[in-house]
Amino acid sequence: MSHDRAVSEAPLLRTALYDEHRRLGARLVPFAGYEMPVQYSGVIEEHNAVRKAAGMFDVSHMGRFEIHGPQAGRFLRYICTWDMTKLSPGEGHYAAACKDDGGTVDDVYVFCLALERFLIVVNAANAPTMKAWMQQHIAGFKATLVDRHASTVMIAVQGPEARGVLGRIISDDFVRSVGPRHCAEVEWRGETLFASRTGYTGEDGMELVIDAAAGPALWDVLGEDGVMPCGLGARDTLRLEAALLLYGNDIDEQTNPWEAGLDWVVILDEGAEFIGREALIRLREAGVRRTLVCLKAQGRGIMRAHCGIFHEGEDVGMITSGGYSPTLATSIGMGFVPPALAAEGTELSVDVRGKPLPVRVVLRPFYKRSKKE
Repeated sequence: MSHDRAVSEAPLLRTALYDEHRRLGARLVPFAGYEMPVQYSGVIEEHNAVRKAAGMFDVSHMGRFEIHGPQAGRFLRYICTWDMTKLSPGEGHYAAACKDDGGTVDDVYVFCLALERFLIVVNAANAPTMKAWMQQHIAGFKATLVDRHASTVMIAVQGPEARGVLGRIISDDFVRSVGPRHCAEVEWRGETLFASRTGYTGEDGMELVIDAAAGPALWDVLGEDGVMPCGLGARDTLRLEAALLLYGNDIDEQTNPWEAGLDWVVILDEGAEFIGREALIRLREAGVRRTLVCLKAQGRGIMRAHCGIFHEGEDVGMITSGGYSPTLATSIGMGFVPPALAAEGTELSVDVRGKPLPVRVVLRPFYKRSKKE
């Protein structure tokens, strides 16, 4: 308890875009140790702007670390479930970082910038833990960890019009050259700008990293071109519709990748060595006792994290993420249930403030954008 209290009483950090948020009238809240905008004009308006046009998010609170050196790729293979040595310059991949017992320390995105230079993006709340964890394990490799967290800003520009706007602001040829899950660097106003074709909303778009001093100018230019500033509230509703996992809710140190549907980010190649490999092999052979499913409400009521999930009156699981879906106009949620109850169409109920809300298991994700390259 004393540790929690110490954390809560520590002064909140601010990103380099803090003054921009104040100027735009954002409602600021504590999040992962930072003072962050939860909304500007309103969650639903911001959510719809990303689904229909373009929105931008300050995601500078996310941890950013560069790994340099001849064994940078091998080090990232050792701490990640996916083989980062397979990445060529300009490619990126999502992965889990696991403990020896197969529990998830964090979910991360790794980008290969050059043969001996990588960028790893980690969750905001886990940034200090991941930094210490990486420092602990990098000693055995010819590689160096460079903390880029405070010296840069990270802006996510998302939505069907996002890349068009970025083409006007950066360079149309450059933006067109970056394919899905790929990355590149370009000069913008004398600064190196990193851009990846990734996001956390279910829409197309890019995530940008630039020197902290240049961040406000980039944010302002995007706003002047009509990109709507969006807060954490819309970021959560958008990622939930896309069934993207939130660390601390849907995955944590007690969750292994098999349970969370992350089979596709685990490479168990013969001879591969990474933290948690043996445990993950044992867990896969034993079979999961619970699995993460998508649930859609069949009545009125909003399911939230920690609501109980029931089947024929029996408590069978718990909601990990839940809320109202502006796109589907109903409540949606994710939660763990026994594998026997995970099939599409399974009828369950969720306890919402003492009342049973009928729900149905649906295919993941809830929302999928129409692909137009």
